[in-house]
Formats: sequence, C-alpha cells, structure tokens
Amino acid sequence: MTEYTPLHPERPIVVSELYTVHYFEYASGFAFLGEQHDFWELLYVDRGSVRVTAGDRTRELRQGQLIFHAPGEFHALSAAGAPPDLIVVSFGCKSPEMERFRSFAADAGASERALLARIVSESSAAFQGPLDDPGSRRLERAASAPFGSEQLAAAAMEELLIRLIRSSGVPEAEREAPASPDDGFRRTAEYLERHVGENLTLERICRENFIGRSQLQKLFHEHTGGGVMDYFGRLKINAARRMIREGRCNFTQIASLCGFQSVHYFSRRFRQLTGMSPSEYARSVRMLLEFSISPDDNANNL
Repeated sequence: MTEYTPLHPERPIVVSELYTVHYFEYASGFAFLGEQHDFWELLYVDRGSVRVTAGDRTRELRQGQLIFHAPGEFHALSAAGAPPDLIVVSFGCKSPEMERFRSFAADAGASERALLARIVSESSAAFQGPLDDPGSRRLERAASAPFGSEQLAAAAMEELLIRLIRSSGVPEAEREAPASPDDGFRRTAEYLERHVGENLTLERICRENFIGRSQLQKLFHEHTGGGVMDYFGRLKINAARRMIREGRCNFTQIASLCGFQSVHYFSRRFRQLTGMSPSEYARSVRMLLEFSISPDDNANNL
C-alpha cells in the first residue's frame, strides 16, 4: 500500500464567530451615537454616504467604500447627505493577520462586492428574522436553513478578508512598520494640492485624511512653522500667481478657480501674502522673473 503524507492547509484567516449581519436602509437624518465591543465589525456603504467616527478620528465614506472597526474601538456614524444603505457584519477572528485591518478603509471592487452579497444572502437564509433590525444583538438559526449556509457565510467573510489583504499591495513587513510622521504630512499636503480649488474646512481635511485635528496641526507646525489652513491659503495664492503669469483668466475667474468666495476676499488675501494686489503683481517685474520658477514651487516659496 502506497503511503501518502497529508498536508494540512494553512488557514491564516479563520472567522470563528458571527455576531450580527445587517442590511440597513436608513433615512437621510439617521445618526447612531456609537458603541464599542470586543469583536470586529465591517461597515460597507452600498448607497449614499455616511460620516464615520472610529476612535478619535472622523471621516466620510461614500458608496462602494468599507471600513473595519477593531475590538474595543469606539465607533459611531451618521448620514452625510443622501439616505444611506449599509451592510454591517460583526464577527470574531483571532488571527494575528487581523492587525492589518486596524484603521483600514478601502474601496470595494467587483469581487469584494460579490462576496458581500454572498454574506448577506447566505445569512438571510441561515438566520431567523429580517436583517434590518437595529435592535438585534444575536443571530438565531432558521429551522429551514439550507445545508451549509452558515459555513458559506463565514467562508465568504474569510475570502473577503484574504482578498482585501492581497489587493492592498503592501507587503506584510511594510504594513507592520510604524508609519512615519513625514508620511502623514506628505499625504495631507498632496491632498491639499489636489483640492486647492475648493473651500476646505479643517474638519473635512481631518475627516478625509483620517487624522485628528491636534495631530494634523502638530505635523504642519513641525514642517512649515504654521497651521494647516495657513499652508492651504499659501497654496491657493501660489496657484493664483501661476494663473496670473499665464494670463488666460481674469481676476474674478482666478478667484473662483482657487476657491475664494469673492474677488474682493481673494485680492485681500493676495496682498496679505505677497505684499501687492493682483493687478500690481500682474504689472510687476517680480511676475516676469517668476516665469522662470518651476510650476511645482511650494507654499513656502512666498
């Protein structure tokens, strides 16, 4: 008789418990004051957008985005505009690999959405009661549940976690390394450059970069000597200087393109930061000299 040596498949991700599976259709004024518990929670936005608090950070999630809440993390949410539809899955997983999902938020692709649909459909068949009861704190087995439906729901959750780890594109060693403060400053500075034409608030900057207000201000004081809104204002004036040098827009158009509420406020801020009005700058030798400056000049060049 030929002897075979078995290989026991590695299972780096094992979902050992399911606590709740919900599909909620909320009204536009919805708000959940928050909770914390000793197991993991996945939140996926299927429609609309929500404002999510995770620990001491707040951010906005739109349709197609998901976020994880780690055990013990306080989390709350509220509708942010259009009425949201949400998938919420609470589960237990003791795998060390789950540390990857602390403060993890991402866009869900087609494969991830298909797995979410499978989790909901198998759970709907496996458990009693509707999935939209916010007061539900336990799952009860349905007497007529299809064979293996609980296992398929858990397996779909495990596959979703594995696919998210694979698609993150970050090797494990890099993910485990602590983030450098320079990374937080660079990421936020790039965000501000992308949104230079908008009227951003400090709250929105913190929310969309998943960073606390005090931490953000500390980073910008360390790197620029001033606050984040001061830096953002200088970026706007730099953009305006480039537009004036190019000569394709008038001052009213430039003010609008740089996110100023009025041309008068734009002119006042321009003078405060450059020492001259936009029209004086347009006639100055300084402007002619700055044609040789790289368009990538940063906010500290003022």
